[in-house]
Amino acid sequence: MTNKIVLENMRHRPMRSLLSILLIAVPVTMILSLIGLSRGMSEDSQARARGIGADVIVRGSSASSVTSFSGASVNEGLVKYVEEQPHVKMATGVIVHSVEFPLTASGIDLDAFTRMSGGFQYLSGGPLQNDDDILIDQLYADQKHVKVGGKLRLMNRDWHVAGIIGGGKLARIVVKKSVLQEIDSATNKVSAIYVQGDDPARAQELADQLGKTLKGYPVITMEEFLSMFAVNNIPALKAFIGVIVGIGIIIGFAVVCLSMYMAVLQRTREIGILKALGGSKTFVLRIILTEAWVLAIGGTLLGIAMSYGAARLISAVAPASLPMIIVKPWWAIAGAITFLGATLGALYPGLSAAKQDPIEALAYE
Repeated sequence: MTNKIVLENMRHRPMRSLLSILLIAVPVTMILSLIGLSRGMSEDSQARARGIGADVIVRGSSASSVTSFSGASVNEGLVKYVEEQPHVKMATGVIVHSVEFPLTASGIDLDAFTRMSGGFQYLSGGPLQNDDDILIDQLYADQKHVKVGGKLRLMNRDWHVAGIIGGGKLARIVVKKSVLQEIDSATNKVSAIYVQGDDPARAQELADQLGKTLKGYPVITMEEFLSMFAVNNIPALKAFIGVIVGIGIIIGFAVVCLSMYMAVLQRTREIGILKALGGSKTFVLRIILTEAWVLAIGGTLLGIAMSYGAARLISAVAPASLPMIIVKPWWAIAGAITFLGATLGALYPGLSAAKQDPIEALAYE
């Protein structure tokens, strides 16, 4: 009975119902897109860090506790010194330069990096040869619409695209270390030293050993470094997600409250008839809440569909800068947030409708 009344009410006011569903879907899309972007960027960064093949990282003395490297402050001479330490198989220095947020370019010794990581997978073109050569991964090539042999303007220079590489190793943009050192006026300096031990299972012991030897330089294991990319370990991002979730609840509350309030005004006589026929306050309140929940379900489903559209749009415009994935476990969370906002928004109109006097409602014009 309740469901039939709700469906008939929505069918007779299709435009109001559709607009309410659309407005509820917007914050759902916002939440799912933000989570998809944060997870996508986190997983992409972790995959590229794992692809390096290092067990331990030595960072500059000015490095912060976050995932980025702070300038080129590590003396390049330390690379050879680190390689001479017990249980170190090999080490290589890398200099990092910010290109366009959130992307960075990495300057490497290609031969040393190849020995440590196994080398890049060249989808087209080949390795770095000349000082103006640059390697970019497929997503960045798609984003910039360039091919092997083309020109790319970065860091106030024109670069020759020598090769397009597969993703999953170090960075999306790679140049010669010596060239990036020259650009940054950081002769014989690197941003970090990647260290490969003789036993990956003893990475923590190696990090502790190097930490005692290289006083003043933060030394962490790769696993510790990877954990920094987790969404829950980035305070600013956690706060931002909390704000977006709060906005979602507020929008859901406001949309449903307005929609249900207008519905109650439009159905004053109908509510009076229901109460005159014996409908209880609980029955009337249940009708209003059920309609709000139907709107919440429709808004959640539409929001999920719109998040797929957002993912495709972002992938077409900025696949390298903003890698987004669909995080299905958050569908239920987004739905719960929507239901909370819808329930809160429907309570006042529902209680107002339940309290109406049937005689006054029947006399309402």
